[in-house]
Amino acid sequence: METPLYTARLEKKLLLSERAQSYHLEFSIPELAAFDFAPGQFASFIAKDASGKDQMRAYSIASAPKGNRFDLCLNRVEGGFFSNKICDLEPGEGVIFHGPYGMFTLRSPLTDSIFIATGTGIAPIRGFVQYLFPESGEDRSEGRNLWLVYGTRHEAQLYYHEYFESIAAEHPNFRYLATLSRPQDGWTGLRGYVQDHVAALLKERPIGSAAQSAPATSAATGFDIYAYVCGLNNMVSSNRKQLIEMGWQRKQVIYERYD
Repeated sequence: METPLYTARLEKKLLLSERAQSYHLEFSIPELAAFDFAPGQFASFIAKDASGKDQMRAYSIASAPKGNRFDLCLNRVEGGFFSNKICDLEPGEGVIFHGPYGMFTLRSPLTDSIFIATGTGIAPIRGFVQYLFPESGEDRSEGRNLWLVYGTRHEAQLYYHEYFESIAAEHPNFRYLATLSRPQDGWTGLRGYVQDHVAALLKERPIGSAAQSAPATSAATGFDIYAYVCGLNNMVSSNRKQLIEMGWQRKQVIYERYD
């Protein structure tokens, strides 16, 4: 059976960071009335390069399901082909894709959760947050305690910063921790790497921070908290190693690596 191919037509394009040449891109799918995917999944895009060879690249969807639309968050890459091709699209232009795919999705039943991201690794996490706290409709967070620890080098590269701040202001069970590794003067927020702030957070939540002798609130999984980690390999590996050394089981750490 052939994989169905669809056209993603660009509807809206916003420059998120001049410094990083990062874009927020909103697409519609003319062939579909609804695009059904789980928050956190990715789509695979296909295009021919200058030599006429088919190239394919997977990108995490940066939104929750919303009819036949979806969002991406991409950086231009010096000398790259696919990211630059998509970032160069203008509204009305399209690109072929198939999907969705991937297992970087919220586990059921929902537990307390720590979302950990750097750079454009925030894309699938934005999908989680949109799904859990929809702009209109019922809150799906079930009162669970949710933390987002988001790090990057510079303030201009904290994508969707105001959005996450607004969700934290409206929902007491969602806490947003933004940290910069190379802050400029005037930055009053957290400093350093995400794993440092994850460790500090868990010191404040010692009970149930891993599979311990205390009863878990999630009988179906045996765990009362999960971590969802997305970004480059070094950050993902550092956080996985740290959590396992703290007594977490591997199944409690769901991750997606971008390199």
